Amino acid sequence: MPSPLSEFHGGAGAEVIAWLGYYAGRTPGTSVVSQATCRMFGDAPQPDAALRIREECGGQSRVQGLYPTGAPELIVEVCLSSAVYDLHEKKDLYETACVVEYVAVLLHESEVRWHRLDGGKYRLPSPDPDGCFRSTVFPGLWLNVRSLLSRDLAALLATGERGVASPEHAAFSKELMARRQP
Repeated sequence: MPSPLSEFHGGAGAEVIAWLGYYAGRTPGTSVVSQATCRMFGDAPQPDAALRIREECGGQSRVQGLYPTGAPELIVEVCLSSAVYDLHEKKDLYETACVVEYVAVLLHESEVRWHRLDGGKYRLPSPDPDGCFRSTVFPGLWLNVRSLLSRDLAALLATGERGVASPEHAAFSKELMARRQP
């Protein structure tokens, strides 16, 4: 049997999947997975969620057989009892593997840490003045920190909707379709 998962952790994880799923559903050439084993550098983590650009659209990871191989562009870990592991061993692996954006949702601390790869090392930018993080890899992927931490799914998805309505998202979607190879 797997380790027990609390409603607190599972609920936050479900909302992360809803947020990423909404984005992927509105962004052709991307895909989202939950709890999928990702093979990278001889290790096999199972992030709570990952968003990737599909291989045929120029993404950096592949699906080989049944499993993603390589680094998805964005990984999210919901951290409750696993925070030490998620913020050290997993973060180090993701940084080495070149996961461009790594989001750690720290439930006990009521904090979101959005790590961005810069020169091979993760940096921690602050959210914008409106309390949102905006992805640099996935234009239009906006995360309203307060909505996620308060488990306000309607507000979380409303922010996501504004993000995918942005001109940056439209340009990115068009670019992904232009990159698509059969």
